[in-house]
Amino acid sequence: MKTSQDIVIRPIITEKTMAGIADRKYTFEVDKSATKIEIAAAVKELFGVNVSKVHTMHVRGQLRRQGRTEGYTRSWKKAIVTLTENSKTIEFFESMI
Repeated sequence: MKTSQDIVIRPIITEKTMAGIADRKYTFEVDKSATKIEIAAAVKELFGVNVSKVHTMHVRGQLRRQGRTEGYTRSWKKAIVTLTENSKTIEFFESMI
């Protein structure tokens, strides 16, 4: 059984994800094998919020070159978590604004 810290790896901090905070949408990098139900439970346990929806997507690795050699960056899974209207916000993201 995975713990919540194993499922939610890190928050994604970009201009687009920061614009989603106004709509109560928060973006995280999550474990590749985690399901939507596990992600919702992990966010609820870690931050003490009520989760409405979870959207997930796989991000493919990109081709990168260094001189003659080339390879791919790692692939990972991204989750966009939407909170309910009566839920409190996540304080970590509020301090970034």
